[in-house]
Amino acid sequence: MDSILQSLEGPIFSVIRPYVTPYTSILPPSIQEPLLNLLTPICYNNLVRDFDPASNPQCVQYAISKAIGLGIVTLSTIIKVPQLIKLLSSQSSKGLSFLSYLLETTAFLCTLAYNFRSGNPFSTYGEIAMITVQNVLISTLILQFSGKGGWGAVWVAALAAAGYALFNEGIVGPDTMVYIQAATIPLGLASKVPQIIEVARQKSTGQLSAFAVFNYLFGSLARVFTTLAEVNDPLILWGFLGGATLNAVLAAQMMYYWNSTKKGGKSPSTPSKKFYAGGKSPKSKGGPKKRT
Repeated sequence: MDSILQSLEGPIFSVIRPYVTPYTSILPPSIQEPLLNLLTPICYNNLVRDFDPASNPQCVQYAISKAIGLGIVTLSTIIKVPQLIKLLSSQSSKGLSFLSYLLETTAFLCTLAYNFRSGNPFSTYGEIAMITVQNVLISTLILQFSGKGGWGAVWVAALAAAGYALFNEGIVGPDTMVYIQAATIPLGLASKVPQIIEVARQKSTGQLSAFAVFNYLFGSLARVFTTLAEVNDPLILWGFLGGATLNAVLAAQMMYYWNSTKKGGKSPSTPSKKFYAGGKSPKSKGGPKKRT
């Protein structure tokens, strides 16, 4: 990145700078303060006020990471809305695994609490909160459409109790929280396996939303970059790397079974039988006539 920025300094940045800095140096507080909080004072001065990105490539990488992170958080507010719509319109949970949602939601709740208590920037994990809420709705609907609607209230109550404990340092201490976060790595990976098996078993993606699957894949790949740029935590990084790998498997299944049909082809059609009163069919008008 250093070489790219240096190559752009002469033909682009140095030419634009005299026209940009008179405005960026006098931004109103309503714009300046959010940018200062987002970029840190050093990177704000470098990238915005002085418009000199080539002098500090680390700030450019940091700003890109922040932009990606905010984009992921924004997109996460609707990432599973198509899945919800498919469930409600079809009134069927075919192709969806409740166990997969149970494991993923549990892992997300633990990761959300760990990031919050660690003081990590919201832009590096905010989508987990949005997706967790949507997961609770989807998993409850899966129970409802599977004839187990009574378990929905139990499921939501259990999540609420677990969330209260995880966010409360008096119940779950910092050292224990680290172990719990470490456990979410295999838990999060295991959450994808039932869904992968379900798709393979049915040889169909059923009510699985392509929008959610592919956005999950792109989001997890982007999270690897933002974690490397902003969060120095191997536990979180390995979780995103593993999730991206299994999300890629789900995306491959989605493409493979997109227009798939059952093997063996269609059975030959048989002529339909018509039944008439008295058990006899009328004679064809064109048939032979009886001699008199």
